[in-house]
Amino acid sequence: MSQITIQINGRPYTVGCEDGQEAHLTQLAAVFDQQVRQVGQSVGPLAETRLFLMAALMMADELADARARLGQVHEQAAKRVAEQLASDTRSAKALDMIARRIEALSVRVEP
Repeated sequence: MSQITIQINGRPYTVGCEDGQEAHLTQLAAVFDQQVRQVGQSVGPLAETRLFLMAALMMADELADARARLGQVHEQAAKRVAEQLASDTRSAKALDMIARRIEALSVRVEP
């Protein structure tokens, strides 16, 4: 297990992470730091805990919105797959009917 120091709102915090996850954790910390700074600029000075709480709630709200949009995309994709399957089935039936007609015509034409 590794330990790294991240900066949130200008203060260092040492946190642990799995080996190899240091860069990812640093990126996550940068995103959170940006959110904390935005909250601080929007609402003014707050106690650190309250500032972090507000930033976390805003990020949770963004995550909930993203999950809802992802759910809609999955529903739309499933609908498109079902529509494509139905279209493929209709096409296969039409081709089968055409093949049967051609076979019937070829029997009539043969001497």
